[in-house]
Formats: sequence, C-alpha cells, structure tokens
Amino acid sequence: MTPRTLENSSSMSSTFLLSGLPGLGHGHIWVSIPLCFLYLVSILGNCTVLFIIKTEPSLHEPMYLFLSMLALTDLGLSLCTLPTVLGIFWAGARAIGHDACFAQLFFIHCLSFLESSVLLSMAFDRFVAICRPLHYASVLTGAVIGRMGLASVGRSVALIFPLPFMLKRFPYRGTPVLSHPYCLHQEVMKWACADIRANSIYGMFVIVSTVGVDLLLILLSYVLILCSVLSIASRTQRLKALNTCVAHICAVLLFYIPMIGLSVIHRFGKQAPHLVQVVMGFVYLLFPPLMNPIVYSVKTKQIRDRVIRAFCH
Repeated sequence: MTPRTLENSSSMSSTFLLSGLPGLGHGHIWVSIPLCFLYLVSILGNCTVLFIIKTEPSLHEPMYLFLSMLALTDLGLSLCTLPTVLGIFWAGARAIGHDACFAQLFFIHCLSFLESSVLLSMAFDRFVAICRPLHYASVLTGAVIGRMGLASVGRSVALIFPLPFMLKRFPYRGTPVLSHPYCLHQEVMKWACADIRANSIYGMFVIVSTVGVDLLLILLSYVLILCSVLSIASRTQRLKALNTCVAHICAVLLFYIPMIGLSVIHRFGKQAPHLVQVVMGFVYLLFPPLMNPIVYSVKTKQIRDRVIRAFCH
C-alpha cells in the first residue's frame, strides 16, 4: 500500500455527527425537557390506543384494526428516533457509526412508507364503508385486512432494503455533520465522495411509487366518497358520513404535508437555513405520532368514551 493510499484511507470517515438545534447548544438540556415530554405523550398515546382496541371487543372492527396498525407504526417511528435525539440533548452524544446510522435510516424510512400504506388502507376502509355499506363486512374480512397489512410491510421493506447497501458502498471523507438528530437517506447521501446519481434516482422512484401513488389513490377515494355523500338526500346523514372521515383526513394532512415539505427542502432548498431543516425534521417524525392518538381520541366516540371511563375509574 502506497503512502498516498494510506493517507486517503486514514482520512475516510467511520462516523457521522448528528445535529441538535443550531445556536442553542448550551440550552440543549432545557430543550430536552419539553422534547422528552412530547415523546412521552406520543408513546403513551399510541400505547393507550392499542390497549383500548385490544381490550374492547366492540372495537374489533376493520376501522379500528387499521387504526391499531397506524398506532404501531407511529410507536415504531417514535422509538426509532428517541435514542439519538435524547443522546444529543441529554449527553451531547453526537457521533454515530456508519452501520448504526444506516440501520436507523432503514427503520425510519421503512416505517414512514408503511404509514403511507396504512393511511391508504384506511382510506379504502372509509370508501367501502360509505360507498358500499352493504358489502362492508364481506369485503373487509379479517383475512383481507391481514393480507393488506402484510402487503404494506412487504412493499416498504422491499423498497427501502437496498438503501443502506447503496450508501455503504460510498466513501465518506472527514466527519460529515448531518442536519438532524437522526439519519435520513437524503442527508447522508449528499456527503458521499462519489457519484450519487443512482441513489438520487432510486430515492425519487421510491417516493413517487409510494407517497405519490398512495396520495393519489387517497385523493381519488375521497372524490368518490364525496360524490357518494352528495347523492344522499338527508343533510344529517351526509354530515354523519363525512364526520367519520375527519380523523383520517387530519392524519393524512399531518403525515404528508411535513414529509413533502422536508423532501422539497432537502432536494431543492439548499439555501434554506439549517434551523428550518431541523424543525421540519422534528415536525415530520414527531408530530404525526404525537397528534394521531389525540385526533382519533377526540373524533372517535368509542375511543373517547373508553378513555373517559378509564380516567373516571
């Protein structure tokens, strides 16, 4: 091995540095208090939804089975990001090894696209319930719901599985500083000392084939739902039918708006301030798991009544 080869190999990075909030390094311990509280509320909220659906026989219906899938996915997203976030804000532990980083980004992206699939499944559930109410029980059987869940998991894993290996083959010079307190493909990719066009094209393909297709199908389902609802003669029945979709619409907006915004910033907003990227990252990965249990507890009478009974006891 020549001296130049030794110099090049020694300058290659074996770790990444994660980022907290820029300009607030001295106040990270204070920032960690509300942040830890939000994570705690998120984890307890999703665990509560899962517990209520499991223990309440009247909630063993397709709509609530899909809701339990959503809660499981949100719980996984919170637990994926919690260790590195608290490590930075509590202990100042910013360094993360390549393998650990690639594993984290695999689970984050896999669970994110799984949540997109679950939201699509929930839109299909609302479509059948409103547009084909007489066939609801025969269409959405337990076996069908199970196959839909397995298909969602299989699609997410199959599409995200190549990403860590595509990143692992790149050399990384120096110690790259990532823009978030966790690893994301778009952020790691830009620090590679090699041609990243294949990664960029494949990443765009994954986003279009999951988020793009799912969002298009969700919009289509709501167009059909709206057409069906408008054909109902009674105004009370129209409002009742639309009210069953409010929680799902909120979940869709909470998930897709931050995801699309963060993706646009990473790909086209290179001049955006670092703080904007960090905040968008938190909104993307913390707000949906935090808000979904609250939205469904407020808008779903069965879950709301069960929570109230539990607190009254």
